Amino acid sequence: MPVIHRSALALSLCLLPALSQAQTETASCAKSDSAQISALFDRWNRSLATLDPDQVVANYAQDAVLLPTVSNKPRTNHAEIRDYFVHFLEKKPQGRIDRRVLKIGCNVAQDVGLYTFRFKDGSEVSARYSYVYEYRDGQWLIAHHHSSAMPEKR
Repeated sequence: MPVIHRSALALSLCLLPALSQAQTETASCAKSDSAQISALFDRWNRSLATLDPDQVVANYAQDAVLLPTVSNKPRTNHAEIRDYFVHFLEKKPQGRIDRRVLKIGCNVAQDVGLYTFRFKDGSEVSARYSYVYEYRDGQWLIAHHHSSAMPEKR
């Protein structure tokens, strides 16, 4: 799978303050590896397939931030995130990762790259994404999710 270097570096630099704060707030680090962190997208994608917005929202921390692909409004709590997915799920989306970079730290992980969504009408949208996961209360949750359509045709 190809690797994105510049965008991952830029995102890493932007997220360093948040990552170091998360690391200092916890005394022990949960064991994790690339396979486990990659599987978090698969878990999220399977929750999309249920078409149940509550199952999708269950992947997000209570204070998560979602900067969604097809909405200009940042979503900063479960109610707002749920509202976004109620409408997004009407299109029956299914995603696939095209390229990714994983960075794993102490109770925090980043999954950054490109993905494509296919909808029930057969249309597809390619987008950039970033997930920041935090290990909280015994589980990995999405603390930050950004998705934006590709600015240029591939």
